[in-house]
Amino acid sequence: MKWPNHGGQPNVIQQLFQMNTDQPVLDFSANLNPLGPPNWLNNALHQAYETISRYPDPSYTNSTAAVAQFEGIHQDNVLVTNGGAEAIFLVAKYFENGKACIVHPTFLEYERACNHYHLNIDEMFYDQDNGFSLPMLELKHRLQETDVLFLCRPNNPTGHVIAETEIKQLLELGLSVGTHIVVDEAFADFLPSNTHSLTRLLETYPNLIILRSLTKMYTIPGLRFGYVMAHQSVISVLKHEQIPWSINSLVDSIIPKLIADRTFVDKTKSLLHGESQFLHRSLTSMDFYLSPTQVNFYLLRDRKRPNETEELFIFLLHHGIVTRHTHNFKGLQGDFLRLAIRSHEENKQLVAVLKKWREDK
Repeated sequence: MKWPNHGGQPNVIQQLFQMNTDQPVLDFSANLNPLGPPNWLNNALHQAYETISRYPDPSYTNSTAAVAQFEGIHQDNVLVTNGGAEAIFLVAKYFENGKACIVHPTFLEYERACNHYHLNIDEMFYDQDNGFSLPMLELKHRLQETDVLFLCRPNNPTGHVIAETEIKQLLELGLSVGTHIVVDEAFADFLPSNTHSLTRLLETYPNLIILRSLTKMYTIPGLRFGYVMAHQSVISVLKHEQIPWSINSLVDSIIPKLIADRTFVDKTKSLLHGESQFLHRSLTSMDFYLSPTQVNFYLLRDRKRPNETEELFIFLLHHGIVTRHTHNFKGLQGDFLRLAIRSHEENKQLVAVLKKWREDK
């Protein structure tokens, strides 16, 4: 079966299983904010409509300044990009023809970008039996022959967060052996307030490259905006490789406003905290496994029937719930489903369907 490579494609899934695409479904397959975009965004985009009649500022001065001020770093350490995907591909280009290490299961685009720029990929795997922990001893050994290590923090699809102490150990070793550490923080905005971004480490570690995205928090996957934070020598090279006018004028006009809206972020975190507790309590009581997530998505598996994940996927689909398969996440082999945390009403519907799955069997 040709499974789609990403979530957020409910119609494709319905067609795959020969279902009527007019049948309404709840989409738990895309890791987006359950609140949707901020209420003010619609008016802001209308007000910015006239910007489409002229070219954007090729340096994206206002957006870059807004990001730098928010992150507490210099503008020379920031490159704004057309979503997180462009950031990943630009960084892979920086290490073209080199050697990369990727720890699976993780976001698919690291491998795709490395293959595109002819990097030799060394694969490693998180330890599932220990909460998807990093295999630190082996990783430190392999780092000595690696140009760039790609890590996702919080990790997609598991939602777990690599300890900052472990990141520092890898950065220290990387400094001594000439290895850069790329940390994709696309979902960092969803983290609890007591779990910090790694931005403050940039000044100490010139071999650290951080990738960010605003797509998920603000539910704007169709607008595309991300950024890279790194040493100015790295940013300078990436700017040279980036295509002109990578970001459109509409996006450029709203970025400072999005970044400034911390009330929306706080409201989101509060919602997710409550819903995460509700789901963990409800699903573990029915003997489902949930990965140790700290963000807005998690892996799910039926402990009683661990070999029937595809059957569970289909059962949920026929009951109006689309989840994300894991067939193309290396190390998972389709044995889990990935689900986003949605609104309370939607999460209650999910719990009800999973109760039916349990009772029907």
